[in-house]
Amino acid sequence: MKFNQTLIPATLIKRYKRFLADVEMDDGSVITAHTPNTGSMKGCCEPGSRVWLSDSGNPARKYPWSWELVETSPGVITGINTGLPNKLVTEGIENGAIKQLQGYDTLRPEVRYGKENSRIDLLLEDYRKPSCYVEIKNVTLAENGTGYFPDAVSKRGSKHLRELGEIVAGGQRGVICFCVQRKDVEEVRPADEIDKQYGDTLRQALARGVEAIAYRADVSPDEITITTNLPVVCP
Repeated sequence: MKFNQTLIPATLIKRYKRFLADVEMDDGSVITAHTPNTGSMKGCCEPGSRVWLSDSGNPARKYPWSWELVETSPGVITGINTGLPNKLVTEGIENGAIKQLQGYDTLRPEVRYGKENSRIDLLLEDYRKPSCYVEIKNVTLAENGTGYFPDAVSKRGSKHLRELGEIVAGGQRGVICFCVQRKDVEEVRPADEIDKQYGDTLRQALARGVEAIAYRADVSPDEITITTNLPVVCP
């Protein structure tokens, strides 16, 4: 996925109120940017970090700039926009990069389903076989080569896993797909120390037949592309 504009570099001053960040532009001016991420962004919002912004081009928006990327360690650029993983995974399915999700005729986003009134990120369908319900999660938290999800307590994430378990029990296919927007991750694990309920619910979902896959993306200020299948380790 190529960005449709040149991202503008800046330096993070602080993130606050979840959806806002003050940044210093290279010309010394300070602006407030929208932060499209509902998590804690642990390890991704250190003051002084190099960040990249997109410009909506809409002067009517209260915060026309959006924070897209951050350099979390030297040479490691991480995508923090949680609105992008669905697009990245869709592109990865369509170009054949995500091998486990090939062989379906149609792909529909944001389809309502389940007993808990959810929306599935992607629904893959083919009249010759069971449909495939794909829930996508963005992974930005990492330590020593391991990516962790979630980075904050996520009751919604646990709900999605329960819904996928019910889907599989009903004869369809359920997949949780972790989209890792940073290059320094070699495996993905549940962040039990942050949200034990999520980890336990993930294990229960896997025991019911839900599949867990993870893909790493190459991230740069020009584009983000799904490249590498990673193991999901859930002992």
